[in-house]
Amino acid sequence: MKPVQRPLHVAIIMDGNGRWATRRGLPRSEGHRRGMTVVRQTIRAALDLGVGYLTLYAFSSENWKRSEKEVAFLMQMCEVMITEELPFLIKNDIRFRHIGRKEELPETLKSAIRRGEDLTKNNRALCVVLAFNYGGRQEMVDAVRRLAGDVKEGCLAPDDIDEKAVAASLYTAGIPDPDLLVRTSGEMRLSNFLLWQICYTELYVTKVFWPDFRKKDFERALKEFRKRTRRFGGAHD
Repeated sequence: MKPVQRPLHVAIIMDGNGRWATRRGLPRSEGHRRGMTVVRQTIRAALDLGVGYLTLYAFSSENWKRSEKEVAFLMQMCEVMITEELPFLIKNDIRFRHIGRKEELPETLKSAIRRGEDLTKNNRALCVVLAFNYGGRQEMVDAVRRLAGDVKEGCLAPDDIDEKAVAASLYTAGIPDPDLLVRTSGEMRLSNFLLWQICYTELYVTKVFWPDFRKKDFERALKEFRKRTRRFGGAHD
């Protein structure tokens, strides 16, 4: 079995904004602001490198535990980023998609997300998936609720619930599972991210904090991916 040359779907846990700022004597907000700039650079890099899907973990369901001031800043920053990036996405045939619970977000942010998804829904060059107010366990709970509702309504028999049915009920329905998961800042954990989808995903951890992540670091991750041989549980050659 030959190594795969290029991942179709790259997912990134963008970690280290706060620590990057703290080590420089800056407020945490400055780390997040710098991280937003890197998001823009990374979308452009993914387009240049021929990646088909790019999923970015921006705000987890656990991040609500942070200070009210920091959470408000992150909400506002996300709204600004979507609004400012939309012309670029449209011009470059990039689709925008959100995964996570929208109902808990501010109305203005929900509106920006809906507008971004609607205006780019037919774009095909790259799909940028923003995981915002996302949690892997939450996603599974919501999927189970959908399936239970279908069973209750008589649309689905319990014996017909299989992996395909579960996958179709997830936030990521219609999106291929990630081939490569990149985590910045050196932390060795999944942080409740895409728990169903990454069962056979290749993992790559870099000690680089997200605000310092550049195209060369993205290329380094893809180069490492090309060295891997994906067997999906099969025997060695």
